Amino acid sequence: MTTPTVLVSGATGGIGAALVDELLRRERHVVALGRDLDRLTDLARSRPGVRTVRADLEHPQSLSEALGPLLGEVEELSAFVHCAGLSPVASVTDSPVALWNRVLAVNLVAAAELTRLLLPALRTAKGHVVLVNAAPGLHGVPRWSAFTASKAGLSELADALRAEEAEHGVRVTGVHPGGTATETLRRVRADFDRPYDPQACIRPATLARAIVDVLESPRDATITELHLRPGP
Repeated sequence: MTTPTVLVSGATGGIGAALVDELLRRERHVVALGRDLDRLTDLARSRPGVRTVRADLEHPQSLSEALGPLLGEVEELSAFVHCAGLSPVASVTDSPVALWNRVLAVNLVAAAELTRLLLPALRTAKGHVVLVNAAPGLHGVPRWSAFTASKAGLSELADALRAEEAEHGVRVTGVHPGGTATETLRRVRADFDRPYDPQACIRPATLARAIVDVLESPRDATITELHLRPGP
């Protein structure tokens, strides 16, 4: 039996790196996708066996070329987990077209395009698409409209994809974590003038374990959505 291969976008971020570690711990092959070459190099150096792919999710039209070598070699992909995301804090009046384009490109359009490109290999493996979304029940938030709009779109993408790919055996799960102790959350809380206490947040490693548990769930059921809140 071949070792399952999982592609992780946003692999150099707090959640993505934790997920890479958890997948390696469970003896999965990992393809780590990110934009920053230095951080990808450090990731590969510290985690032998991880394959890296450099790609700029702000330009989804470039992803086909970036993934070209991988698509030519990997015939089966057990899972794709989209962890990448941007979350700028800005009011509508302070959000020009360029900001909307960046956020929607990374958080939504790139997720759709990566999925489209990877679907042949996912179908062959009867694999799993996991889209890491936002906190459970998040709706319109003043000064966060681009982010919340992109995450609402990601939920719609998950629902449509799940219905379309059921006949091919591909499962789709949306993961909705509450506050997770990452540098991104620290910046967001600071921009909102709110306190940031990592001890009161979900640890990235905990979220990573939950995601891999979803990937390993029996095939007689699909976990359509997973909601996590900081405990207890």
